[in-house]
Amino acid sequence: MNKAKLKKQLKELSSVLNSKSAQEAISILEKEIKALKEPEKGNKVCSDSSQFSIPKEIQGKTNAYVLFTDGACRGNPGPGSYGYLIQKTDGEVLTQGAEAFAHTTNNKMEMSGVIKAVQALEDELTPMHELFVYTDSKYIVDGMKSWVAGWKKRGWKKADKKAPENLDLWQELDRLSQVCHIEFNWVKGHAGHPQNEYVDQLANIELDKNGY
Repeated sequence: MNKAKLKKQLKELSSVLNSKSAQEAISILEKEIKALKEPEKGNKVCSDSSQFSIPKEIQGKTNAYVLFTDGACRGNPGPGSYGYLIQKTDGEVLTQGAEAFAHTTNNKMEMSGVIKAVQALEDELTPMHELFVYTDSKYIVDGMKSWVAGWKKRGWKKADKKAPENLDLWQELDRLSQVCHIEFNWVKGHAGHPQNEYVDQLANIELDKNGY
C-alpha cells in the first residue's frame, strides 16, 4: 500500500474517530507516513522483454532454451528467495517465477532457482533439446562442471568421505541435467547484465512482498 492510500484511509478514520486520544494517535501516524519513503522505481520489474537479447553464441539454435536465474538471501542463513526467466533462443520470454522462504541459505536459493525453473520446463524437454543456464553462482557452475562427477563415483561422497552440503539439491540438479543437454555458464553478478539484473530484482521483490 502506498503513502497516498494510507493518507486517505487516515483521513477517513479521522472523520469518524473524534476522541482526543484517537486524534492524537492519527496525528502521530500521519507524521510517520510523511516520513516514509516510497519504493524506489528501480525496484519495479521491467516488463519490456525486448531488452533481453540472447547471448550471441546461442542465437539461431533450434530445440534450445535459455535460463537466467539468481538467488538472494538476507542473512546467510536467513530469509531467502530465487528468481528465474526462461527464453527461447529467438528472445521470446516463455515464463518467469520467484519464491521466498523464511529461513534458508544463499547456496540453496541459487540451486533452487535453477531446479524450479528446469522443473517448470521439464515437460517440454527431450534428449534432443539444449538448455543454456546463466547464473552468477560459481558454486553451481563449478559443482555441475567439476564436482558432481567425482561425488557420484564415490557414492555421493566428497574426497573426505563426507556427503556434500545440499546433497538433495545436487542430486536433483544431476537428474535434471540428464533430461536434456544442459550447459552451465557463469555471468558476473550486479554488472549490468540485463537478464541477471532482472532475475535479481524478481528475487528481491519476492522477499519484499513477503515482509523479509
